[in-house]
Amino acid sequence: MAPNNLPRFSKPSVANNPLRNKQTGMYKEFDATELYCPKCKRPVPVRKRLLLVLPEGDKYEYLCKFCLETVGTKIDRQVKPVSVII
Repeated sequence: MAPNNLPRFSKPSVANNPLRNKQTGMYKEFDATELYCPKCKRPVPVRKRLLLVLPEGDKYEYLCKFCLETVGTKIDRQVKPVSVII
């Protein structure tokens, strides 16, 4: 078969693809639903608890639902910065 007889596929344009434009900011932040607990020795459902409010964002702690052991932390940087007026 000669190269001229092969089907030609064009690369889809990112600018003209409406699905691509909607999905650009879809997965910027994740929240854990299950994490490994070293005390229970298995993956467990977790609870998210606000630990600290920091200038760079809110710090959350993930706790095992069964034994309340800390299994992870996360800083949520999507919050707006706090302005303190004295």
